[in-house]
Amino acid sequence: MRRLRAFAFAALAALLCPLPAHAHLNSTGMGPLYDGALHFLTSPGDLLSALALALLAGLQGPAHGRRAIFVLPGAWLVAALAGSTLPGVELGAVASAAWLLLLGGLLAFGAKPRLPALTALAACAGAWHGFLNGTGLGGSAASAVALLGLTAAVFSLVALAAALAVAIRADWARIAVRVIGSWIAASGLLWIGWAARGGG
Repeated sequence: MRRLRAFAFAALAALLCPLPAHAHLNSTGMGPLYDGALHFLTSPGDLLSALALALLAGLQGPAHGRRAIFVLPGAWLVAALAGSTLPGVELGAVASAAWLLLLGGLLAFGAKPRLPALTALAACAGAWHGFLNGTGLGGSAASAVALLGLTAAVFSLVALAAALAVAIRADWARIAVRVIGSWIAASGLLWIGWAARGGG
């Protein structure tokens, strides 16, 4: 019983110790490159949009997958660099949620976009998310390095997810990927509802 009380006291003390909060970039303590990568991995809207697009591209075959691997991160980086020159702007959360709904919906319904359509979709999604990331960072040298880390994380996720989807042959596995798309679309729908009620 004495040990339990000591453990409870230690846990309570740890919970009451405040930690520093970061408004935009999560600090890893390992430098801005890793901070940028961590920001992408802890931003559900960005992460799920990139995942949905990568899986959608991969299911269409290697050519679509390769195109997504380079167009999405490239557009993300260019738009983020452009956005970093502007002051922080408040853009509606509904538009970001709409990307989840659109990309998840296309994946869930088994859409088969042609290569030019997929390229345009990847460029637009990358430009939107990249611009939002860039406007919150500012134009410092550390921010530029963080954007490189973020872009590297986007590239890695898209490359892995697209390669996985390209390799899928079994019907049940393709259906499982489409189910993931339906969950992503549902997340977007929930986010839109939450934003409409004034939650964000």
